[in-house]
Amino acid sequence: MKKTIAGLAGTLLLTACGQKEEPAESVKELMAKRVQPTAQVYWDAVQFISDETGNHDIVPQTDADWERTRKAAEELAAFGDLLQTPAYTEGRNEDWTQFSQSLVEIAKRAEKAAVDKNPDAVFKVGGTVYNVCSACHQAYPAETPEPGAPVTGGNA
Repeated sequence: MKKTIAGLAGTLLLTACGQKEEPAESVKELMAKRVQPTAQVYWDAVQFISDETGNHDIVPQTDADWERTRKAAEELAAFGDLLQTPAYTEGRNEDWTQFSQSLVEIAKRAEKAAVDKNPDAVFKVGGTVYNVCSACHQAYPAETPEPGAPVTGGNA
């Protein structure tokens, strides 16, 4: 995870210095290999499951579990920042940046919910994270990998 944040920070620094950088991976690759798995860590942290064996509340049990949840939210915010760099915004509409900024903002709320160790807030904010992601995917369907589809190279 430290590599992920260090890599994102490096990309942001290069962009801030005015150097144009091609994305290291396409949007589809970034979403499939990094953003979606990170979001899934957050979403899986708190669940309410009802099945044939009864009702089950899944919540982080240890400080390490809560830290994993917090870290996933922090990384989602970093991905939102990355998606606002010229390498990813070039050729896209202004709403792309708005969607990306919304991811940053909701990820910060998600991180606070994890820091507060509040399962209800993690669950609720997780739904909002999902809604932000879904809204962007509806506006940019070509950028969204199909579930289970292999990811190929090239910019989406």
